[in-house]
Amino acid sequence: MKLRELCSEFKYECLSGSMDVDVRDVIYDSRKITEGTVFVCMVGAVTDGHKYIPDAVKKGASAIVVERADEAQQIPDQVTVIQVESARRALAYMSAALFGHPDRKLVTIGITGTKGKTTTTYMIKSVLEMAGKKVGLIGTIGAMIGDEHIPSKNTTPESYELHRMFAAMVEAGCEYVVMEVSSQGLKLDRTAGILFDYGVFTNLSPDHIGPAEHESFEEYLYCKSLLFRQCRVGIVNADDPHWEEILKGHTCQVRTFSAEGNDVKDQVVDLFASDIGYINEGGRLGMHFTVSGCMDCKVKVHIPGRFSVYNAMVTMLVCNLAGIPDRAVLDGLEKVQVKGRVEILPVSKDYSMIIDYAHNEVSTRSVLTTLLEYHPKRLICVYGGGGNRSKLRRYDMGEVTGELADLCVLTCDNPRDEEIRDINADIKVGLAKSNGKYIEIDDRKEAIAYCMTHAKPGDMIVLLGKGHEDYQEIKGVKYHFDEREAVAEILDEIKSGERTVEA
Repeated sequence: MKLRELCSEFKYECLSGSMDVDVRDVIYDSRKITEGTVFVCMVGAVTDGHKYIPDAVKKGASAIVVERADEAQQIPDQVTVIQVESARRALAYMSAALFGHPDRKLVTIGITGTKGKTTTTYMIKSVLEMAGKKVGLIGTIGAMIGDEHIPSKNTTPESYELHRMFAAMVEAGCEYVVMEVSSQGLKLDRTAGILFDYGVFTNLSPDHIGPAEHESFEEYLYCKSLLFRQCRVGIVNADDPHWEEILKGHTCQVRTFSAEGNDVKDQVVDLFASDIGYINEGGRLGMHFTVSGCMDCKVKVHIPGRFSVYNAMVTMLVCNLAGIPDRAVLDGLEKVQVKGRVEILPVSKDYSMIIDYAHNEVSTRSVLTTLLEYHPKRLICVYGGGGNRSKLRRYDMGEVTGELADLCVLTCDNPRDEEIRDINADIKVGLAKSNGKYIEIDDRKEAIAYCMTHAKPGDMIVLLGKGHEDYQEIKGVKYHFDEREAVAEILDEIKSGERTVEA
């Protein structure tokens, strides 16, 4: 592909060489430069790509993209140099062109917000698939093309990886892609140039504020708002106090949803939920509610908590606007489960077993207060802490679980280079603040087995911290460990008489 074609949709100045030079690939990691590639000098918090220009020249790069004109002085005349205002934005546009603008061949659904992004993406994916659509997904847990899982370092990958994933989805026959659009992804132009068909705002609360993230809550909010300047239809939670600020400067059609009031500035919301109630059916938890507006019907979803109503409404609005029949949407919502996000395991009609990824104070408090709304006989938490991580997080986890749970079973998570007992000693500092009751069982499977063999009718056992993960990292080695498999093994051992259930 000619360099001119790669640069057709953004402003640049050619400082030397020809725009008709052939380019085989776009590179932003100097270690991957080969002959015939274009090297984009990205400026980051840790390093500046401009310092790798000599390396790019030595390895035979056909062209180099710079932000500073004075950098061109060190580049031989035979190498094309173009100057841009933002190398990150240039990378996004060049990557899209390199892969043939795959985002334009998909129905693109982007979701931003502080909480609920992962669950909502999986909800939408599941409902669309149940309606017969092939769907790609990109987010915190990685990327998925149909059933194929692709690991990813960032919630919203770098623009080059993003368009490569889009292209793979198109090649695999996907019609839709649903993805988490993080504030960092928007701030760093990873989605620059993409016009989403649907942009979604779930909610906003202080998060990701600090070094190398966002300087303030105001900047965090502003970055979230950028999604609504690059989507056709914006879908916003009208119950969130920041919804008007999120839409400031928007360029999209706006659709709203609410579970607290049915008007927004004298305009009726597009989807309104009422008659909200809790489902507890023989160990299975969930929500039921009624909606009016673009859909008028009763809804069931087997994911516990009021936030599930909001996530379900996003799914309903997106699918309704995409032309999915109401019956398919409702059937999909009733069957959907999200791996590792308040995931209910069907183990017993007497008690509930829940897996959740919560591994800090905020997310743990959220999931425990949600489960307490179902009035369990006892709420039992099984968890540990990550090694080589902040002790403060462990203190906070201990304090919140001690405050809200009836029993904590301290065990192994990903201890990494630390000893399990040392990590749990930190957790106990927090537990002491709330006089929380606890026991210690280092082996995670045995900790789960203890809870299952000592469960009483009406108990809720929540396994915190692992969520979608299927490994434990100990002393530099990742060992396979899937809580779902562990629970299934324990059930088999109980049935065979290898384990005794306490009366």
